Amino acid sequence: MITERSKYKTGRLTARPGAFTGKQETEKGILPLPLDNKKESFLYIPQEYDNTQPAALAVMLHGAGAPAGQGLSLLQQYADELNMVLLAPAAQTYTWDIIAGDAFGPDVILIDQALAHIFTAYAINPAQVAIGGFSDGASYGLSLGLTNGDLFTHIIAFSPGFAYALEKTGKPAVFISHGTRDQVLPIDPCSRRIVPQLLRQGLEVSYREFDGGHEIPPLISERAVEWFTRGSAHGL
Repeated sequence: MITERSKYKTGRLTARPGAFTGKQETEKGILPLPLDNKKESFLYIPQEYDNTQPAALAVMLHGAGAPAGQGLSLLQQYADELNMVLLAPAAQTYTWDIIAGDAFGPDVILIDQALAHIFTAYAINPAQVAIGGFSDGASYGLSLGLTNGDLFTHIIAFSPGFAYALEKTGKPAVFISHGTRDQVLPIDPCSRRIVPQLLRQGLEVSYREFDGGHEIPPLISERAVEWFTRGSAHGL
């Protein structure tokens, strides 16, 4: 198992697609992640998954204080139709390590272990690997996505508060949404500040504002997953 925290101090992940062993996985639906951690994390394997047709993968992260299942729920309704594997890890404390402890650590390690398992057990399309989430999960998804843009082709951030990266790699495409009446993470110091920063870095950003609060309207999630699976700067 991957346990040396010093390797993860900048948030860099080591797991990569291409490690698939060819073993036929038969279980579908919501599965517990087979890792020994304090909190339960989940996978969702689409009903039509077939290891001869590599699936898209989306790592979706919950907000502060929420269970891993919240991350799963963000895109689960689209997973079967679009042949999309979902990974919903659980933060090891009340929220993600860079927010709770000002440093990358146990949550990066967990995500790397989970990705290593997925890339070995399932056929994943390396051109469709996303990370994202809601609220704190969106902030953490942005941070890891920008740090690991050579792994993640897409970032899906619903109502993020910030983006933090000690080192940036690659140029992932970014989807950001935010409610104009958000009272939890107000739009002006959050997404309206983040988006221009990303554009200045030369990244492709699809930005959606909507009339609402700290939430994800159905139309927004639908547009996000369509953007991820059907079109981007990566030629999908």
